[in-house]
Amino acid sequence: MKQVRVRFAPSPTGPLHIGGVRTALYNYLFARKNGGTFILRIEDTDQARYVEGAEEYIMESLEWCGIVVDEGIREGGNFGPYRQSDKKAIFRQYADILVDKGDAYYAFDTPGQLESLRSEAEKAGKTFIYNAEKRDGMSNSLSLPEAEWRDKLDKGEPYVIRYKMPANEDISFEDLIRGQIVVNSSTLDDKVLFKSDGMPTYHLAHIVDDKIMEISHVIRGEEWLPSLPLHIMLYRSFGWDPPAFAHLPLLLKPDGKGKLSKRDGDKMGFPVFPLFWPYGDTAKGYREDGYFPDAFINMLALLGWNPGTEQEIFSMDELINSFSIDRVGKSGSRFDPEKARWFNHQYLQHRSNTELALEFRDLLRTRGYHDDIVKLEKLVALVKERVSFVKDIWTQTDFFFKAPDTYDQDAVKKRWKDDSPKLLMELKLLLTDILDFSASSAEKAINEWTIKNGYNTGAIMNAFRLVIVGSLRGPHLFDIIGWIGKEETLKRIDKGITVLSKY
Repeated sequence: MKQVRVRFAPSPTGPLHIGGVRTALYNYLFARKNGGTFILRIEDTDQARYVEGAEEYIMESLEWCGIVVDEGIREGGNFGPYRQSDKKAIFRQYADILVDKGDAYYAFDTPGQLESLRSEAEKAGKTFIYNAEKRDGMSNSLSLPEAEWRDKLDKGEPYVIRYKMPANEDISFEDLIRGQIVVNSSTLDDKVLFKSDGMPTYHLAHIVDDKIMEISHVIRGEEWLPSLPLHIMLYRSFGWDPPAFAHLPLLLKPDGKGKLSKRDGDKMGFPVFPLFWPYGDTAKGYREDGYFPDAFINMLALLGWNPGTEQEIFSMDELINSFSIDRVGKSGSRFDPEKARWFNHQYLQHRSNTELALEFRDLLRTRGYHDDIVKLEKLVALVKERVSFVKDIWTQTDFFFKAPDTYDQDAVKKRWKDDSPKLLMELKLLLTDILDFSASSAEKAINEWTIKNGYNTGAIMNAFRLVIVGSLRGPHLFDIIGWIGKEETLKRIDKGITVLSKY
């Protein structure tokens, strides 16, 4: 295999979809597995759709994901510029080469004329295709006398440069995922290569850029598969050997019906972008939703690629060592938001209590609570198996920091009995006299008290949990009172008796 050089080449037209992140990831894994180079190229030739901030968003997203760029705008390299709008003149030279060879031509048809032809064809139940069958009846340098079309150029009339697709020719090519593909050119149109605004289209720009940057493999989404015959023809026109191609399957909606979109995420409450998108129509991101980047990457890697084993949890190094293009599937991969949460849960369980406590401490500080890290480590250890996100630790432990403001009504109806106030007052007196208020000491004293008096342990403990927590949730009750301390425990008993005795 020749030196591997791959590129991720997004357009800065908005937030980066997780399908794009997966494309970047597969390119990165392939490069690292084969000792190659991973390039980030910004394809901003469509200036009308350019969105301020999108370029920085793309780079920040890859950085958060742990996808390290070898060559790019920030990193530099010997094959730049790495932003396509910085080399318009270069692309124009290559467009002129195709015109001079007779493989491309000037077209002067106005947008209005083309739209009219499309509408007429649609009314007739057909599709208008600007191709070998139609081009001679259009306004271009193939149909017009040379003097006339040259006069149009001299006068500065708007024009585009179109590729001259041959008539009725089978175009054969190989895809690393889909195998041999044959397409007849009669089904293809004469694509625009260079626009009236002086910018190349994707079709020309990426071919030229891939050649200049010595790209060995083009790994991209399957939405570009229909354009591949044109790209193969462009390589042939320039006399260049094409790179190897691999077109990745789509990421599908959770129900498997159609491509995953922002609308699906909005409707079902999950992100479809790696980071929060702060511009215009804002959108949530995996980072801000509390996902660990390595969990996010692990989840994405398995959406389309099968390692051939039962293993599901992979570090980045393990993904690199295991990845191969031939284990990428052809069919679309259904996105499962619950599976995404499962991955984050797995990664959270493997985080140390110290790591989690540090993150949780930052969250607590935003709520006005301050505790030392050693104490928070103990708290995290009590609940980490119950949560999938660090932010969920708060919902599992809020009662460690504040007395309940309300009491779960269903629990009160089921567990608060007529004798609950009397029993809790006795319990309070017992707890008041305990000198060692550790969880184990308090538990031992209460167990001995209930046995001695023949009390129903379940009834007492349910009422006790209600006044301490406000509901029947939470970890071992004695761990809770040991953490909040005697004074706070006694206060909550008094408050609970006062409030709940009214019911």
